[in-house]
Amino acid sequence: MYQLLKELCEKVSPSGFEQDIQRFIIEQIKDYADEYHVDPLGNVIAKVGATQNDFPSVLLAAHSDEIGFIVKKVESNGTLRFEIVGGFDDRILLAQPVMIKSNKGYIHGVIGALSVHYMKWDDPKRIDSHRELYIDIGARSAEDAKEMGIEVGQPISYGSELKLIGSEKHPRVVGKALDDRAGCALLIKLLQDLKKSERAHGDVYCAFTVQEEVGLRGASILTPSLKPDFAIAIDTTPTSDTYDVLMKGTRVLGDGPCIKIADKSLISHPLVTEHLKKAAARNRIPYQLEVFMGIGTDGGAIHMTSTGVSTGVVSIPSRYTHSPVEVVDLADLENSFKLIKEFIYTANEIAGKSFVDTY
Repeated sequence: MYQLLKELCEKVSPSGFEQDIQRFIIEQIKDYADEYHVDPLGNVIAKVGATQNDFPSVLLAAHSDEIGFIVKKVESNGTLRFEIVGGFDDRILLAQPVMIKSNKGYIHGVIGALSVHYMKWDDPKRIDSHRELYIDIGARSAEDAKEMGIEVGQPISYGSELKLIGSEKHPRVVGKALDDRAGCALLIKLLQDLKKSERAHGDVYCAFTVQEEVGLRGASILTPSLKPDFAIAIDTTPTSDTYDVLMKGTRVLGDGPCIKIADKSLISHPLVTEHLKKAAARNRIPYQLEVFMGIGTDGGAIHMTSTGVSTGVVSIPSRYTHSPVEVVDLADLENSFKLIKEFIYTANEIAGKSFVDTY
């Protein structure tokens, strides 16, 4: 799982520029899906056909995009002005390494920062807007930058690499884009597992969606054509287990996947939520219940499209989300994988039931 995650996270694929990550995902799944296609918006949708017809169909969605930047202007001295794509905290941008996808391949750069030796002439309490910052790629002029393959409109991501941290017994990973390449890794592994499994299931659709970070756009067009009986979005969620968080302990790294009750984009369907809880309890999978109104997921778009879909969310706990140093516990990822599998294999238990059949 670590090597797969590493390769997923190293792609420069912010919202609207997901070509590199989607090409990589297709290479990973093409031998395991019964069929797959890329829709007009860029979502990669893979299907594993039902092994038993009385099982309901399930749509699983993980977004392939990441927060990032776009080249906005090339200055005469070769530095780059940029615009943000997705949700950023300007306080953490200074001195961060970045990677630009140029016409000649990936190019390293760094967001410039004022030397400490100039601080006495500056206001150290002022937070620079991203519109005031620039990226240094080592070019000496605009012409030099052009020769390097740089032009306006090119995508940029953080330049941090995925690394293993923690002990051998409790390994964790740190890097950029774990939101939501962790979910993508889970879906890739799931497709590979379903191909060789002998357990019964209905049609399973795995959607690697685009443009989640700018408004759940890719997920909003999935269900009219697929018409799934149930849907589960798989995403990361910020933990609250560090000393700088006001409401401590509601989502803890290493304590298992979070079964979402509600966020700002949806209130999870109780039929899905209760079955996820039951599947976890039966298989001794640790889990947490999540009520966090500060985020949204693809589930928010999926559940309201077409005629409506009974939708839930499985969240992988993550520290320092939307930063270049997101942290995920590999045990949480593995337990999320187990939980999703058990939902698929036992979804027949809630087939034909509706909202009024829940507690």
